Amino acid sequence: MLIRYQRRDVLFGLVVYATGDTIATLILGAFNPYRMLGMMLVGATVYAYEIPNYCERIQVCSDQISGTFRRSLARTGMALLYFNPLWIARHLLFIALFSGNWSSLDLTILTTALLSWVVNIPISIAGNALIQLGVPLRWRFLASAVFSGLLAIYYALSGVWFAQ
Repeated sequence: MLIRYQRRDVLFGLVVYATGDTIATLILGAFNPYRMLGMMLVGATVYAYEIPNYCERIQVCSDQISGTFRRSLARTGMALLYFNPLWIARHLLFIALFSGNWSSLDLTILTTALLSWVVNIPISIAGNALIQLGVPLRWRFLASAVFSGLLAIYYALSGVWFAQ
């Protein structure tokens, strides 16, 4: 399996993740340029590297499953497993770090992430199913980034809504 880290993924990650998070900060009335720059950095590096590679892995693993419906379920399930409470907690950690909100860096971030993930399951299933089944592999990171950008708005808001 070839490891992907392409210029277009870097650009997509940089723009889409920062845009989604910036929209969330504007909704919350908490815009922070350092947070925006930090999310640009994370989107262009961490997310631009790991998400396309995971999408590729989902494709490889699901190609071995017979039956369109079973393959579809497997792809959707693997995508849902990827964007799990620990992924959300890490995203909330990035938000806290780049916002300079050191006081929110404790174990309650895991509870917030779990609640956020559980409440979001129906939307994640639908969104990831559409991405995994309807978008060619070449464009899956962009589709996933746009969907994640929308979810970044939700995750940032859930950091406030579900905070313990």
